[in-house]
Amino acid sequence: MTTANQPNNQSSSFDNAPINWIPAFVLVSTPILALFLVPYYLWTHDVTWQVWAVFAFCLAWSGLSITTGYHRLWSHRAYQTHPVLKWFWLIGGTFAVQSSVFDWCSGHRTHHRHVDDVEQDPYSVKRGFWFSHIGWMLKNYPSGNFDYKNIPDLTTDPILQIQHKYYGFWVLLTNIGIPLLFGWLVGDIAGTMILAGLLRLVISHHCTFFINSLCHMFGTRPYTDTNTARDNPILALFTWGEGYHNYHHYFQYDYRNGVKWWQYDPTKWIIYGLSKVGLAWDLKRVPDVAIQHAQVEMKFKTAQNHIDGFTGNLTTDLQLFKERIVNEQQAFKQTISEWQALKAQAIEMKKNEFAQRLHEVDEKLKDQMQAIEQKMQQHAKQLEQALASLQGKMA
Repeated sequence: MTTANQPNNQSSSFDNAPINWIPAFVLVSTPILALFLVPYYLWTHDVTWQVWAVFAFCLAWSGLSITTGYHRLWSHRAYQTHPVLKWFWLIGGTFAVQSSVFDWCSGHRTHHRHVDDVEQDPYSVKRGFWFSHIGWMLKNYPSGNFDYKNIPDLTTDPILQIQHKYYGFWVLLTNIGIPLLFGWLVGDIAGTMILAGLLRLVISHHCTFFINSLCHMFGTRPYTDTNTARDNPILALFTWGEGYHNYHHYFQYDYRNGVKWWQYDPTKWIIYGLSKVGLAWDLKRVPDVAIQHAQVEMKFKTAQNHIDGFTGNLTTDLQLFKERIVNEQQAFKQTISEWQALKAQAIEMKKNEFAQRLHEVDEKLKDQMQAIEQKMQQHAKQLEQALASLQGKMA
């Protein structure tokens, strides 16, 4: 949530930023109200399963509208979808009360471009947990002033223009109208307003905020260490799959965050499922060999850190480990050269030989690309074995 139409002013002081009154009121008052109203209502009323079902549906709708709609559809253009689905995500995203698509996406793209920069990243974790989690929305910080130059693909959409222009009205309509309607249908308006309205909003808010804060503080970095983003499978459970944040910051245009088949990413599964029934298409997906490449590069960094972190004289085991890493690096460079040559060959073939049958190029080179991927996997395996052997001997 942020209100901003003014140009960035990087020289402005963060210390004297004025309070952003509307977001501050909403973000402070709703948890306090929930803290008192929810226990009171649960203590004094028998809540039916229908009300809890509505709560679960509204929580999923608002949360997934942010991850599937605001984030992967509009912020990153990771896929395309049917207008009916766009409306569904747009209404659900408004229901989540996290700003208009313009504000949310402009801020998020700025975050990716300037990640961790204390002056330009709107919710830089380098300013601390509180700032990255919620504090950045409580005041009009200079990093939160967006001019929308980074979302030209969105500002021309007439529906998004309307949502942005009448955002406050849309928020009131969805956050009063939707719980009121469901409450009338299940016969418990007060309970639905408190649980599916208020409690759902607070939970949805802070689960999303965890991505900006905790996902930049706790977890692993298997793909890149150039920023603070982490992969955290526990947080993925609370953020509809967004917890695999290290992958996302390295491969931001992939429609998947949990790239492994076993990783919990319901947003990815929904997009994939929609594509199978013709409601989503143009799903952007990073090639497996590129993912393997990033992982192997990080394993080499880990190995080098072990070598650099040893302050004494090189032991025999460490010397052997170092030689093994050097040899593996040379083999890895050869694999990269083969991969780059194969990509250049594919580009040339698509340009000339198979101009009208592009899929045949991919099929023709499929076996060679799989061989490169297998080599990448073997490099990763060799590095893991080398590290495990060294750690075992030095334990």
